[in-house]
Amino acid sequence: MDSLPTRTTAIARASDAVAAAKRIVVFTGAGISTESGIPDFRGPNGVWTKNPKAEKASNITNYLNEPDVREAAWQNRLTTPAWTAQPNDGHGALVELERQGRLHALVTQNIDGLHQKAGNDTSKVIEVHGTVWFTRCWECDDRRPMEQALTRVRAGDPDPSCLECSGILKSDTISFGQALNPDVIDRALQVSDECDLMLAVGSTLSVFPAANCVPRAKAGGAPVIIVNGEETAMDRYADHLLVGQIGEILPALLAEPD
Repeated sequence: MDSLPTRTTAIARASDAVAAAKRIVVFTGAGISTESGIPDFRGPNGVWTKNPKAEKASNITNYLNEPDVREAAWQNRLTTPAWTAQPNDGHGALVELERQGRLHALVTQNIDGLHQKAGNDTSKVIEVHGTVWFTRCWECDDRRPMEQALTRVRAGDPDPSCLECSGILKSDTISFGQALNPDVIDRALQVSDECDLMLAVGSTLSVFPAANCVPRAKAGGAPVIIVNGEETAMDRYADHLLVGQIGEILPALLAEPD
């Protein structure tokens, strides 16, 4: 682990790169939300580590073909920490970056909505893996607030179906085996091409095609800053690599230049 003076120097150098940038794209993963009480998936306290059935429900084939998997998924949705989680200092720092007028876009793999809850403009947030706050019908594509379906589950419906066509409902998130929305991922890659600095935060950068945002930015000449609690699959692209507590590093990194 870096010593404090070394860490401070590394943050200062990365801050100089941030201060020189005007079109910053931020790419976030689960690590930025763990400090808000939302566990990651594969870590020691991850959702799938503690509950293998939840991982099974994340596969679209299992979800569509096995009613018991869907019923378990609906029970898990009743108690997901996303409903009560609050943004942390890392989220707040990204709101400050937007206030400075230098946030070009915020690409997130997260489905918790905490960036919007913190105050980032919804139009700047690109949710490449969808959002847990809405449902979508697999058959007719009807989209509604998640709370409507959860109310039905609480009332005794173990597997609520679409109110429009009686098709299978799921959260409006991308499951394994499900194609990403091409318009959404295309926009994420486009803003990465346009940025003059890429800031990747809290992601292992190992899930594709979303992780392609980092090499796309690098190929376009943008410096890359990676902030994470551990090494990532793309550390080789980093001009500045900051390892540690995201809620401590981001506010220092993104403070408004003097």
